[in-house]
Amino acid sequence: MLSEKSGLLDEIRGRFAHVDTCPFEGPRVFFENAGGALTLNSVVETSAKFAAIPDNQGRDNPAAHALVALIDKAKADMRLFFNAPKGQFFVGESGTELLFRLIRTAIVGTGAGRVLGSTLEHPASRSAAAHWAEVAGKPHILVAHDDATGTVGPEAYRPEITPDTRVATILHTSPVTGMGVDVGAIAAEIRKIAPDCIIIVDGIQHAAHGRLDIESYDVDGYVISPYKVFSRHGYGVAWVSDRLHAIKHEHLIDAPGNPWEFGTRDTGAYVTFSDVVDYFVWLGGEVSDQTDPRARIVAAGEAIHAHEKHLTDAMINGIGNIKGLKDMAEVDIIGGLENPAREGLVCLTVKGQAAPDIVTKLRERGIRTHTRKADHYSGNVLSPLGLDAAVRVSMCHYNTETEVAQFLTAMREIVEGV
Repeated sequence: MLSEKSGLLDEIRGRFAHVDTCPFEGPRVFFENAGGALTLNSVVETSAKFAAIPDNQGRDNPAAHALVALIDKAKADMRLFFNAPKGQFFVGESGTELLFRLIRTAIVGTGAGRVLGSTLEHPASRSAAAHWAEVAGKPHILVAHDDATGTVGPEAYRPEITPDTRVATILHTSPVTGMGVDVGAIAAEIRKIAPDCIIIVDGIQHAAHGRLDIESYDVDGYVISPYKVFSRHGYGVAWVSDRLHAIKHEHLIDAPGNPWEFGTRDTGAYVTFSDVVDYFVWLGGEVSDQTDPRARIVAAGEAIHAHEKHLTDAMINGIGNIKGLKDMAEVDIIGGLENPAREGLVCLTVKGQAAPDIVTKLRERGIRTHTRKADHYSGNVLSPLGLDAAVRVSMCHYNTETEVAQFLTAMREIVEGV
């Protein structure tokens, strides 16, 4: 665990901007990581550096050559981080935009048949699949997730998989419940009956929690939003398999290489993702004896998962003489107390108090959280539970036990009216 190595957690926190202070509000505990993780200091520096470079890619001059080399390096870093030796990587405006593009390409570019997804999904994938299935005249089927656990598994997909299932979407981790999904198991279930189905994964919420392994999933598309994995806003990253890449998709007429990108993408965006990969490689070296970069990334992911599990367990069960959420009778935790699918997030309600009021009271006590409302973003998860809103408390590996203790103390005051 990260806290077991003397000084490591302090060194980790020192690599991030605004780790304990909001530039607009002052000191605070940041438990809103699901809305956007903290940004690496190296990403801030890289962004400023490349924003000042006037040169463009694809020219015959030293600056242009250097920019292309940096993009090539970043794509190699992406292969390492995602463990994706095959297929194509590219960037776009956002994770949502990229999901729409991949799903549109898959639905429009395949033959008659069905489009399959789940009710757990973020509207990025659900909306794209619903819209383009209607345009293409294909039925769009949503399998029901488990309200009690806040996740979905292959057993839910199984009854709806048919040989003519052309496209399937999977959410890797819910931004509402914080529960992860076994992507590989669902994909394997689909492949048994529809081996050529184009499977596209929304990995936006999962990526910050490590443990990415595209090679093992047997899918065709995977999308993340780098601002949720220690980089910045302004771009998304997509990977497509050779099978999805071969489907006709939009690009400039006669453009070489059957590209996916439109226009000139920001070199700085690519380089900031290399900063993220460098960070994982560094962290993996701190928590293991591995020397191979991919092995270090895997070690970092395992250490991140273990530390975040420790934090969520402490939040639920308590720390020392500070009682946890499970011992606060008024608190209900979505997805249950003991859920192995949980990834750094606790979503809760308090009897007799509205979720936005809880978020405000926590903010007044220096704790940054977020209200998830039963709207177009979260209604698919909250409405079946009879909830109009919930409090999302989302952590990352740079958060600490001390911060969890601050949160629990604040919650006790709020719940007990102290």
